[in-house]
Amino acid sequence: MILLASPGQGAQSPGFLQPWLEVPGVADRLTWWSAVTGLDLVRYGTEADAEEIRDTAVAQPLLVSAALAAAAALDVTPGAVAGHSVGELAAAALAGVLTPEAALVLVRERGRAMAEAAAVTETGMTAVLGGDPDEVLTAIDKHGLTPANINGAGQVVAAGTMRQLAEFADEPPAKARLRPLSVAGAFHTVHMAPAVDRLQALAPGMPVADPAVTLLSNRDGAVVTDGREYVRRLVEQVSAPVRWDSCMATMRELGVTAIIELPPAGTLVGLARRELKGVETLALKTPEDLDKARELIKAHSA
Repeated sequence: MILLASPGQGAQSPGFLQPWLEVPGVADRLTWWSAVTGLDLVRYGTEADAEEIRDTAVAQPLLVSAALAAAAALDVTPGAVAGHSVGELAAAALAGVLTPEAALVLVRERGRAMAEAAAVTETGMTAVLGGDPDEVLTAIDKHGLTPANINGAGQVVAAGTMRQLAEFADEPPAKARLRPLSVAGAFHTVHMAPAVDRLQALAPGMPVADPAVTLLSNRDGAVVTDGREYVRRLVEQVSAPVRWDSCMATMRELGVTAIIELPPAGTLVGLARRELKGVETLALKTPEDLDKARELIKAHSA
């Protein structure tokens, strides 16, 4: 089984969309989606600097747009899809739960609401690499932080106030490395509760369908077959931890044999290489990778 994975916030880098504009249809889609999101996605994906695309209200629509544009260029139907954090909105569109436009409206409002929530208190996120898993979680809890992303492969992301993170850095878990992340707030924590309220007001009116392919949820790695349930999970996930470790466990149970990560690719296949031994992976970074991706899909769809 082949799985398409869509990355989350922090994966973006300046200019990452530039080569994709040469693919027929991509620039047209991004121009249309710019009207949907109220952002100049082409400029943000090609000319904007790292600080501009760090802005939550920009980064989230940009990431979902990039994943959907690349998936359209790939033009294949995967066996399964999953997204990390905001990548779940791209996964929802790829699975047919939401139209691309509905996904982009939701991510537009999600990005704005999360940016507003993040502005209330100075918060952030720090990746914890290595260390004993139980000791890492104990240290995170000791400092009042939240394990906002439990990514598997020896990686947990701690989130909370900058003061809490500074104290955590002064007393890190044994044998663990800490790496502050380039994000604008403590996502997937209680600090994002106001954003959940905003999205809960929007979700009931959204056009939703049941998924047409296997669709995994960040909450617990479950396969979700009801579109409304998946949207409900999407909304609540804004203030709840991402369990990518559980998603990868489900991938193993489903018999996933290959994973293609949509742009800006690299993070999720890196986790898969460490956690899912024997599963082939491909980071779809530029259009030059499209043929390799199609060949991989053909080989794993028999």
